[in-house]
Amino acid sequence: NKGVISKIVPEEDMPYLPDGTPIDIMLNPLGVPSRMNIGQVLELHLGMAAKNLGIHVASPVFDGANDDDVWSTIEEAGMARDGKTVLYDGRTGEPFDNRISVGVMYMLKLAHMVDDKLHARSTGPYSLVTQQPLGGKAQFGGQRFGEMEVWA
Repeated sequence: NKGVISKIVPEEDMPYLPDGTPIDIMLNPLGVPSRMNIGQVLELHLGMAAKNLGIHVASPVFDGANDDDVWSTIEEAGMARDGKTVLYDGRTGEPFDNRISVGVMYMLKLAHMVDDKLHARSTGPYSLVTQQPLGGKAQFGGQRFGEMEVWA
């Protein structure tokens, strides 16, 4: 899943499980079907079931656990068949109207920072043949402006 950090809140304001455990990260569910990453939801449920059972699970990418394996592990862990649970609002303490998919999954923060991506030039090297600016950040080159950028 690809995400953007939109808000950082104190731990006491985060939604929490019935046992009082606050959740770490909330993801937008609309990111699953648009990126066709349904395996993320299965990983979420399998991770929660494995945590509840006190076991470790390693599943190969293309020849790993199938749907039946995931659902049988969920039932063995005593979780609801759909893998959803009640969450409570961290600010009000009231339960949310609908049950929510909560689980354990592997996430990796990529080292893409805005400061590393930013590149600008006023003057710089030009190609001897075409007399146009060199391309790319590594050559301290220019970035072509399209029609919409020119008139913005």
